This record gives sequence, C-alpha cells and structure tokens, in this order.
Amino acid sequence: MTTTQPRPASSTADDGLLARIRHADAAEQAFMILRAAFTVAPILFGADKFLHLMVDWDKYLAPALSGPLPFTPHQLMYAVGGVEIIAGLVVAIHPRLGGPIVVAWLAGIIVNLLLIPGFYDVAFRDFGLLLAAIALSRLATMYDPRPLLWFTSGR
Repeated sequence: MTTTQPRPASSTADDGLLARIRHADAAEQAFMILRAAFTVAPILFGADKFLHLMVDWDKYLAPALSGPLPFTPHQLMYAVGGVEIIAGLVVAIHPRLGGPIVVAWLAGIIVNLLLIPGFYDVAFRDFGLLLAAIALSRLATMYDPRPLLWFTSGR
C-alpha cells in the first residue's frame, strides 16, 4: 500500500514567485531586491511623516528652505510623506518610471540635508541610496518591459 505525503500548504502563485526568484540570474535578483526596497522604504518613511514613530522628521528640513514657505515644517512633512508613499507605489507598479522619480527625490533630499550643518553623514548615506536607485532604474530597462512613459507608445 502506497501512501502519499501531504504537500505543504502553499499556493501555486507562491510556488511561481519563489521559483522565479530561485531561477533568476543575479541581475534579476538584484532588480527584485532593489524594487522591493524602494517600494517598502518610501511607503514606510512616508507613512511615518504622519505618525512620527521612527523619528521627528521636521528636524531634517533645512530652515533655508522652510523659512520662506507659508506653512510650518510639520505641515510640509505631510506633503513629503504623501509624495514618498506615491513614489513607493509607482516603483511597485512600474519600476522603470518609479526609479527615476526616486532618484530625483533623493537628489532633492541630499541638497536639503547639505544645507543643515551636522547632517552631512545622512546626506552621504542618502547618496548611497541614490546610487542604488540609479541601479534600479538601469535594471528596470531590462526587467520592466513597458516603455518609461507607456502612454507615449504607439505614436
């Protein structure tokens, strides 16, 4: 009498994703890692601009930039959080478009941090993130088959 061993509970979709990750070449695995990181991190940091659980984000806004604005740094951080959440979602949905958005956003953050004495180390760390976002953008040209601006295709 032959008995069959029960198969571990997992869906076909899970098997497909895990198999894709396992069988992907190193460049595609790097793309998957960067895509996940630049999806999750901006969404988490953007949400925290509203919650202030990780850090008081207001201190990271240069007075030279916030001074002339008609609203408080705290109010501006709400807008920053919204942009970061949107950027993370765009990376998740269309990394070929989201990558350059994150690169530009990080460049702006770096300029802002360089205007605050004592935050140069954070600016340097964000420069490393900017380089990783550039790598995501380059890899997306291989692994995200849609054109950068999909609405312009076919013209």
